[in-house]
Amino acid sequence: MKKFTCALGLLPLLCCLTVPSLAQDMPRLEKKDGRFALMVEGKPFLMLGAQINNSSSWASELPKVWPALEDMHVNTVEAPVYWETMEPEPGKFDFATVDLLVNGARKHHLHLVLLWFGTWKNGQAHYVPEWVKNNPQKYPREISSYGKVLDVLSPNSTNNLEADKHAFSALMRHVKEIDAAQHTVIMIQVENESGSIGSVRDFSATAQKEFDGQVPPDLTRSLHKENGTWSKVFGADADERFAAYSTAHYIGEVARAGKAEYPLPMYCNVWITYPVAALENRDHPSPGQEYPSGGPQQGNIAIWKAAAPSIDVLAPDFYSDNRDLYHAVIATYHRDDNALFIPETGRGANFGAFFFYALGHGAIGFSPFGVDYTGWWGGEHKVPETLSENYALLKPMAAELAQLNFDGKLQTAVEQRGMPRQRLHFGDVDAIVSFGFPQRDGETPPGTGDQHGRAIVAQLGPLEFLVTGFDASVSFSLRDTSGTPSPTEQIEILRADEGQYVDGSWQTSRIWNGDQTDRGLNFRGPNKSVVRILLHKLPLYDDSIRGRK
Repeated sequence: MKKFTCALGLLPLLCCLTVPSLAQDMPRLEKKDGRFALMVEGKPFLMLGAQINNSSSWASELPKVWPALEDMHVNTVEAPVYWETMEPEPGKFDFATVDLLVNGARKHHLHLVLLWFGTWKNGQAHYVPEWVKNNPQKYPREISSYGKVLDVLSPNSTNNLEADKHAFSALMRHVKEIDAAQHTVIMIQVENESGSIGSVRDFSATAQKEFDGQVPPDLTRSLHKENGTWSKVFGADADERFAAYSTAHYIGEVARAGKAEYPLPMYCNVWITYPVAALENRDHPSPGQEYPSGGPQQGNIAIWKAAAPSIDVLAPDFYSDNRDLYHAVIATYHRDDNALFIPETGRGANFGAFFFYALGHGAIGFSPFGVDYTGWWGGEHKVPETLSENYALLKPMAAELAQLNFDGKLQTAVEQRGMPRQRLHFGDVDAIVSFGFPQRDGETPPGTGDQHGRAIVAQLGPLEFLVTGFDASVSFSLRDTSGTPSPTEQIEILRADEGQYVDGSWQTSRIWNGDQTDRGLNFRGPNKSVVRILLHKLPLYDDSIRGRK
């Protein structure tokens, strides 16, 4: 009886210990020294993702999905859940698609990001249920400034919000029921490229009344602006900023309701603002025309951060080959209050280099769009080649790279036009990355024809590094405190081990020397190598000989 009584007394303590432990093991975002990590099973996780096509989350299509993901070498699949099929009648839910996706991901040893195609998809209401579409009196649409009824649900409608919240909460409750113990699902996308296509904002009577009123004081305080009406506070941008607040508040409330059921990390993907063509006689694109007005585009980030605190990440989709624009977008969304994540992007050769660039700026994940064998891309039975070779190279060490990035020990070099050589600084050691082959002594490296050269260098210890890349060579030199080459010391390779990580442990397959190391570590052509290199310092000159001179 005493033992039984003691056991009963321990139950509350065990519960207290178990619940926080489970919460800590849940996928979550963590921040350290200005850097972010997506934590999965308590460790930083690098998402090597791929998003399937919009209409591929069906039992008939999924058999054509999994082989493409395997060929792509992904560790995570992004797949949509459709409100119209999940809630075909009000309050009656069918989670068959969710179960198919979760079970399929488990079977193929993948993590899963669920994309909630609810109120918004590409700035319109494509995936809302028929009972919502057929009842615009109860579930009102946006109205343009000249009275056109749009294929966009109004974010200023309480009925619309409550319907989406109810469905999304049911989804999160179901995910918790089937996955809380296994954590197959690691993130949730709330809506898709939200905002309004067809109008800068909703001009319905309800929305107009809100627009004519005062900007919420919490928003003006967050933006460090004076109180007033939307027109007074935001001037010529008032319509778009009102749309941004309305959309962000709506989605923030949807996310908050979902997190009350199961608090996975949640993000919104962004149809970004692209520059207008130079031939057009205007200096910026039109909201509601070239992009969905009110989404978390570059100019709306501050409003979204204030109005939707339950959204953890604002994540830009990127489909341009313009490298300067890509760098600008990375800089805009890589913020102290926002983890960098590229959830949807193109499939071309340039995006292989774009992945390395994002990784070098702390990205927690990257995902090209449309990876499956359903025939949407003209029947091509192949995956994006450059991105696939990235993933094949990095997947065995994704866990190590995620930790090194979170610790601030990882850097990348990405070839740019006119810059065939770059330096990466690690304290008093520089890694010099040279692109293209052949690299002749005393000459500038030739670069590659399409600027696809890329490299990763990660510091494992004071003089120990992990190095890999494509069509690049990597050498090392010492710097003094002024940043110039050391006048007294030099550095050389003590050991260069080619190998890979297996279950977290480094396994050497061979030692590099001779042609592989004479002019740096050479990563060229189809050679997909990873090298762990140990350096050592030695004097630059023998002072006894110099003294005789």
